[in-house]
Amino acid sequence: MTDENEFWTLIEGARQHSPAGCLRADWLAARLARRPVEEILAFQLTLDELRVPAGTPQLWEAASVIQGGRCSDDGFWYFQAWLIGLGREAFRRAVTDPDSLADVPEVRRLAGRRPDTWSNAEWPEWEVLDYAAAEAYEQSTGGDGLEDALAALGDDSPLWPEPEDGPPAAGPAALPRLTALFPPRARE
Repeated sequence: MTDENEFWTLIEGARQHSPAGCLRADWLAARLARRPVEEILAFQLTLDELRVPAGTPQLWEAASVIQGGRCSDDGFWYFQAWLIGLGREAFRRAVTDPDSLADVPEVRRLAGRRPDTWSNAEWPEWEVLDYAAAEAYEQSTGGDGLEDALAALGDDSPLWPEPEDGPPAAGPAALPRLTALFPPRARE
């Protein structure tokens, strides 16, 4: 993998492969494992780099609105992976305008329903994306040293960074379209 375009090609391929997060992550790991180790590392580095613009308090607030008014730090980490899993265009729109998530079909399907009625597959999270490169690295090398290999390249971002404080005080008012889909009464 030499550029971000190849990363997105893999993400889109996984998305076309299956709607189920576990199957998409398995598909990614299998594809990555067939590539040189340098490309596996590049995939993980690109994933880490994409989390930076997706780590805003505004997106955390959007995740909180969608997820019933609360989103933990781990939940936000998995939400970021889910955003990436939506594909390049939806991801870029959400990073620029978190309220644009109101247009995403996967979000609209959740509107009007309490989070405790959502199936695991419907939750806006993709935790297992975080393990795809590590699984591919292990399949390729026979070892579990992905973090060490990334550190040897000078990458100092941990796979599980410490999150910043929670959503900003501005609250859901800054997200009128999402708040219309997920009004506070419906989130209780």
